[in-house]
Amino acid sequence: MKTAVQQQIGGLAVYGVPDRMTRRFAGIVVGSETLAVFLGALVAWAIAKAQGNEAHTSYLVVGLVLAVLCIVAAGSLRRPWGVTLGWLIQLATIASAVIVPMMLIVGAMFAALWVTALHQGRKMDELTLSASSRAGEQPRE
Repeated sequence: MKTAVQQQIGGLAVYGVPDRMTRRFAGIVVGSETLAVFLGALVAWAIAKAQGNEAHTSYLVVGLVLAVLCIVAAGSLRRPWGVTLGWLIQLATIASAVIVPMMLIVGAMFAALWVTALHQGRKMDELTLSASSRAGEQPRE
C-alpha cells in the first residue's frame, strides 16, 4: 500500500514511499554504507594531514556529514524524500573519489547494492501482495 505517489525511472523508485521489503533492503544498504563512508572520511583526513594539506579538517567534516546523512536516509525511507536522499548519497559517495580514489570502487559497489535493493525489494513486495491477495489477507505495512 503506497501512501504517496511513487515516481520511478526504469522500474526503480526515485521519489515516494516504497513498500515494506524495499524499505528494509534499501535501509540495510544505506545504513551499512555509513561505516564505509565514515572510514573513507578518516582515510581522507589522515592522508591530507600527512601531506600537510590545510583542508584535512574539511575532508573529515564533510565525510562525517555524509555518514550522518546515510543514517538519516536509512531512517527516512518512510518519507517521500527518503529514496531521493538515498540516490543523492550514492552520487556523493561516488563523487568522494575525487579526494580518495578508492571510494570510486566503494561507491560503485554500494550503488549496485542500492539498485539491487530497490529492484529486488519491489519484486518481493509484488510477490507478497499477490500471495496475500490470493489468500484473502490484508498485506502488512
